[in-house]
Amino acid sequence: MKRYLILLLFTFQGLMAQVQFEARVSKNTLGLNERFRIDFIMNVDGDNFDQPSFDGFRVVGGPSQQVSQSWVNGRSSFQKIYSYILQPNQKGTFSIKQAAIEYNGQIYKTQPIKIVVTNAVAQERDPYDNSRPQGQQGIPNETINLVAEISKTNPYLNEPITVVYKLYFNNINVTGFKELAKPKYNDFWNQNIDIKQLSIAEGTFQGQRCYYVILKKTILYPQKSGRLTIEPLSLDIGVELPSNRRDMYGQMILTVDNRVVSAGAKTINVKALPEATKPEGFSGAVGKFNFTVTPSKTTLKSGESLDLIVSASGNGNMKLFTLPKPVVPNALEMYDPVHDEQVTTSLSGMSGKITDKYSIVPQYKGKYAIKPMQFSYFDLSTGSYKTITSQEIMVDVLDGPMQAEANATANASKNVISKTEQFKYIKPKTTLVAIAKNDFYGSNLYYLLLFAPFVILPIIVLAKKRKEAIDGDITGNRIRMNNKLAKKYLSQAKKQLNNKEAFYIALEKAMHNFLKAKLHIETSEMSKNNIQELLLSRNANPESVQNFINLTENCEFARYAPASSASIQQDYDKAVLIISELEKQIV
Repeated sequence: MKRYLILLLFTFQGLMAQVQFEARVSKNTLGLNERFRIDFIMNVDGDNFDQPSFDGFRVVGGPSQQVSQSWVNGRSSFQKIYSYILQPNQKGTFSIKQAAIEYNGQIYKTQPIKIVVTNAVAQERDPYDNSRPQGQQGIPNETINLVAEISKTNPYLNEPITVVYKLYFNNINVTGFKELAKPKYNDFWNQNIDIKQLSIAEGTFQGQRCYYVILKKTILYPQKSGRLTIEPLSLDIGVELPSNRRDMYGQMILTVDNRVVSAGAKTINVKALPEATKPEGFSGAVGKFNFTVTPSKTTLKSGESLDLIVSASGNGNMKLFTLPKPVVPNALEMYDPVHDEQVTTSLSGMSGKITDKYSIVPQYKGKYAIKPMQFSYFDLSTGSYKTITSQEIMVDVLDGPMQAEANATANASKNVISKTEQFKYIKPKTTLVAIAKNDFYGSNLYYLLLFAPFVILPIIVLAKKRKEAIDGDITGNRIRMNNKLAKKYLSQAKKQLNNKEAFYIALEKAMHNFLKAKLHIETSEMSKNNIQELLLSRNANPESVQNFINLTENCEFARYAPASSASIQQDYDKAVLIISELEKQIV
């Protein structure tokens, strides 16, 4: 009897125990290329588990379920856990909303959890990456790494450096990639070097032979001294991994997965140019240059002009400095220059020639000197300033008025007026015209002004009401604006058929604005699942919806993948067709 009483007491205590249901995460702050685990833990056997939507994240593992029950010192404990492995889709601050269970007819919910996603970080191995079985025999470890190779980490101000982004991989098939975060070159002048076609080459990474692909090349010119940071490039890579299973023909079965890789942030220590020896008139030229000042001719006749060509050529920051301006005598009238640049940019930096061409017109006869000009630059090979001085140029004007005679004539014409010309501008005869007087009363203008208010006032009232109606229709205005933007960007995309990156940017914007107009949503609501659900709920054809989503996902990848003009034209035609189909289907 005593045994039954004790058992009844424990049962009563278990019934009176408080229901606990909570969410726990392995980390609240993580990089864009990291994953984390979230567990939904309950101390009762709840039913109808309702998971949150995980907006801003991709589920890469789970749900997995664990149930445990134990007796310790006569006390019973129960625990059920639903676990997920999540990976962020973009940087920012996100909230994992409430999960819910039902127990004894009551609903219990977890508290929302705040997650902060930062730039991608360097990591040795993802602790939640279970795509490759542990202890697998006969298959070497797969490798995939994104590396930013910097040509020089301590350059001078305005000295060129290069950044080459390489993707190293081994025992893995890369099926595609898209950018999650673009590199940012704050305080750098930068220009991308076009890569016509991606090609695979053999190389070595951390002592291991592997393959690599050069994805991006950029030339940088630091515009500020001190410690500068290059924010990282982050990619979402589609991969195929070997497994420990084989098909009926003995071929290795591949598993499809995604990897997020980052080149990591890079720090550049930029040295300032020496101040003590900086020449007067130095305009920031850094490199190796030649400087010339060349006149088209030095002997002129009256009415002729000459072109003075000031140019610098060589290797250096050609687009980032100004040429000196010539100083000419007052007798020579000089016009603003025509600037010309013949500059090419490669991984070694900018090279070529920049020119200012001045047109000079002489006013008087005589010989005039154009003073020598000086051009200073900082020579990287010697670490010192160099100054080039041009020759003095003599201009000989063969004919025309002498400057002294012209001045005397001008002064005389200003001060002396002859008697015959002092009344030159007074008219000796006057022509009188009779004034014809017309009565205003009863004229056409009189009746027009009389009845005009009765016509204008109704028009003003109607126009005001129409404007108020249009201004009050906030949703309609937004739809009209988004439709206008979609047509604008489709038109812009058509103009950029020969410019791949600009074409896909305009195409993606057009498709997004089409969605905003038709679904009445904002940019923050444009997740893949949300778009699909909204389109299907508006009676859109599933095939058209999937084509729309596939095309939007392809835009980002296609900007960096090799593409022909034919494929770009096909993507444009496909976008026009898909938007036209959805326009008809959406109700």
